[in-house]
Amino acid sequence: MIENIQELLGSKADELLNHTCTTIPKDALHLPGGDFIDRVWKDSDRNPRVLVNMQRIYGHGRLAGSGYMSILPVDQGIEHTAGASFAPNPIYFDPENIVKLAIEGGCNAVASTLGVLGSVARRYAHQIPFVVKINHNELMTYPNKYDQILFGSIDQAFDMGAAAVGATIYFGSEESNRQIVEISEAFEYAHELGMATILWCYLRNPDFKQDKDYHTAADLTGQANHLGVTIEADIIKQKLPTNNGGFKAVNFAKTHKLVYEQLSSDHPIDLTRYQVANCYMGRAGLINSGGASSGAGDLAEAVETAVINKRAGGQGLISGRKAFQRPMNEGAALLNAIQDVYLCEDVTIA
Repeated sequence: MIENIQELLGSKADELLNHTCTTIPKDALHLPGGDFIDRVWKDSDRNPRVLVNMQRIYGHGRLAGSGYMSILPVDQGIEHTAGASFAPNPIYFDPENIVKLAIEGGCNAVASTLGVLGSVARRYAHQIPFVVKINHNELMTYPNKYDQILFGSIDQAFDMGAAAVGATIYFGSEESNRQIVEISEAFEYAHELGMATILWCYLRNPDFKQDKDYHTAADLTGQANHLGVTIEADIIKQKLPTNNGGFKAVNFAKTHKLVYEQLSSDHPIDLTRYQVANCYMGRAGLINSGGASSGAGDLAEAVETAVINKRAGGQGLISGRKAFQRPMNEGAALLNAIQDVYLCEDVTIA
């Protein structure tokens, strides 16, 4: 297995597989494992039904019992328009094929819209854990605006048998205060009903683009993660960091020189380790997004992202377009390649 991973990483194999993190030590983290619910979550305020549903997710698919997760997210029909998302592979206009791909690909769960999952819930909700995404950014307003608005309710997710609900907050946007309050209240109610919560902690503000695009800066995304766990998201979804120093470049809020001198470096694993640290040192699992499909390089990119996430102390990958914008058998194979990284004992925590 490690040979395949090394081959896909190519010239980056040594840098990624043999790196030792000297910023935040792995011993300081709550690391993934088969006992993660008992070791980390049993002393929290989550009620037993939430723990059961969290265990449903951790205990399903090819990664069952490992403490890691591979989730198929397909909400792009709204977020990027259905045409832009599904034209490369029109079978996914049919929601059943989305769920079939998640099952065929051995995923822990499938995350999608209220409409997608609701249309096939009676047939599939007991076969794979559902994560109902309750809010979205729609692109039909002209000119386009960027705001996450509610498309579904917690009760609707509960009624279809969902194991969890998901939501996005655009931290840094003009609408973020409303979104924080809205989703905090939604997550509180989801926990009352026994469902787990997953938060897409994304940044959105045109001023975050300076000499670099700091929407993926480790310090800014790390703080977004910290706000996400503050409203009791059980799992944090975040983009892989590509740079650092967003607070200094944009010159706002507060930071500390040790964030850059001791707690992180330019290495992608160290940048991601800082994201994990902001998830209460790994108490809430960090899952990184797989990113857009770039074509022939998707498999190598997905494996690279999985290696970085795992070695940083994260809990998995949530990869959609790279999987569903290709034939189903190829999409399932890509998901399996991601999962193989987490199953491979030779890929260790840095």
